[in-house]
Amino acid sequence: MARRKTEVFSMSFLDCITCAFGSVVLVYTLINAKGGIRRMAETDAQQTEIQQLEEQVLEGYQNLVAIRNSLVQTDEERVRTEGMGSRVIEETERLKVELADADKETLSRREAIERLKADLKSLDEGKRRMEGGSQSPDTSGTRVRGFIGQGDRQYLTGLKVGGERIVILVDVSASMLDETVVNVLRMRNMSEARKLLSDKWRRTLSTVDWLAAQLPAEAEFQILAFNTQAKPLIPDTEGKWLKVNDPNALNEALTNLRKIVPQDGTSLENVFTTMNMLKPAPDNVILITDGLPTQAASPPLIKKTVDGDDRVEFFERAIARYPKTVPLNVILMPMEGDPSAPSAYWLASRRTGGSFISPSKDWP
Repeated sequence: MARRKTEVFSMSFLDCITCAFGSVVLVYTLINAKGGIRRMAETDAQQTEIQQLEEQVLEGYQNLVAIRNSLVQTDEERVRTEGMGSRVIEETERLKVELADADKETLSRREAIERLKADLKSLDEGKRRMEGGSQSPDTSGTRVRGFIGQGDRQYLTGLKVGGERIVILVDVSASMLDETVVNVLRMRNMSEARKLLSDKWRRTLSTVDWLAAQLPAEAEFQILAFNTQAKPLIPDTEGKWLKVNDPNALNEALTNLRKIVPQDGTSLENVFTTMNMLKPAPDNVILITDGLPTQAASPPLIKKTVDGDDRVEFFERAIARYPKTVPLNVILMPMEGDPSAPSAYWLASRRTGGSFISPSKDWP
């Protein structure tokens, strides 16, 4: 029997080679699959980190915008604070000035109180002298009011407080607070109590008291207070005459005058118009003022500074409304900065047959 031929590449060898190659391919496939999974995991981690970084960048931009807005707001606050600091300094200075004025006002009030005490003492002494020197205390006089001046002064005035129907016109404008423009401006910013204690206004009240004491008992009267407007001192008596021998009417008028605080400008035209409403017409007029008017019947549409020529024009327009046959008696209180006033009022008084007085500080 013949021997079988031996072959190198038999089926068993090929099976082994194939199995080995398959194993290698399987191992390689497994290795690649595992690497892909690892790369995918790493990619996901990196993507997540990128998203976090993007969110941080976005948050940083938002914070940057907020910081910029806060910086702008801080600059505005700084500017506002600097302005507030300036205002605080100005307010402090203003309060210092007001405090100084308040101290002066307190001192002035004390001086006014002392003057009032001296006036009361003088009145008491005068009353005692009158009671001691009166031989017939029960005999009534011819005047409805008494007036006691200071000392034994006598004046030659030419003022006649007579007639059947007498009108007293009292200027209650702001200029009646003092004799100088600067002090008038200061007094306008003070309290009403301080204004009522001004020397010039107290002299004006004393002048009205003196005139009231000189009114004939059988006459009729009316007292008109005026600034830019005019009105009687007793309400609801426009165009009406009051009896001098009615002490209630005279006392009420004088009491109401003492409550008025001088303010605003002066319109002589308006007070003459109100006076002309009295029927029958007055036969004697006494005007107490301190200068030419500062406006006509109504204020100008456009505000402007009133100069001397304007005031003379306002005065001439007012005088045109005044009755020519009624004596105009003028008591001109002192006031600086109005040089045309004395001559204008003197001429008006002379033309109507009245008198003109520029009183001294201790009159009446």
